[in-house]
Amino acid sequence: MQREVTGWYSPALNKNMDIAVYGHYGIALLMIPTAASDYLEYEQNGLIESIAPYINAGKVKVYCINSINAESWLNPYMHGYDKAVRHQLFNDYVIKEVIPFIKDTSSQNNEIIAAGASFGAMHAANLFFKHPDYIHGIIAMSGCYDLSQYTDGYYDDNVYFNSPVHYLPQLKAEWHLSMYRDSRHIHFVTGSGAYEVPEYSRAISSILTSKNVPHELDIWGPDMPHEWWVWKRMLPYYLETRF
Repeated sequence: MQREVTGWYSPALNKNMDIAVYGHYGIALLMIPTAASDYLEYEQNGLIESIAPYINAGKVKVYCINSINAESWLNPYMHGYDKAVRHQLFNDYVIKEVIPFIKDTSSQNNEIIAAGASFGAMHAANLFFKHPDYIHGIIAMSGCYDLSQYTDGYYDDNVYFNSPVHYLPQLKAEWHLSMYRDSRHIHFVTGSGAYEVPEYSRAISSILTSKNVPHELDIWGPDMPHEWWVWKRMLPYYLETRF
């Protein structure tokens, strides 16, 4: 498998940000880390190995970026306002820096699909819903799409506009809605075992249904907990059967 670790100094975040790239061709799969983890998390937990056949075959080219969750919502020492601002800067980093990097290092005609597990699923979904002109679909695994679950009671416009279950019900912009409806890849998948909350996925699905946005809600059984071995089954399954 072709593998490269690179990075650059991010003007948006005012720090160095690393990125791991796997593969040589295919749909660009932008992987957002869980919780406070980093760009090597998916490799270290075996998820990259689980999708290696699709990487080696040129079906997908995977881009794993760093998170700044420990500098925003998961930092107990920061004020909520500062966390929210930092979160928005992360969005700017992805759209203004990572997306151009992906376009420069992959085929211009290939789709960019955001994916992630747990908190990474929330980030992936939010990036797609806010920027469907840059990100063309999502594979969201075991996520919670209500950002206020992570904000320790803090709530402002930055929280609202980065929390899909809050801003999507009010969304009337046909430009966004038409792009959602044109996407072939809006997938929400979750287990229903230990530490999973399938109601989170049902809630976002219900909102999309009310907006006439085609999507997939896939709830796996009670034997599927909130664990890496489950996500290592989910992602290969979706790459095999939906792409």
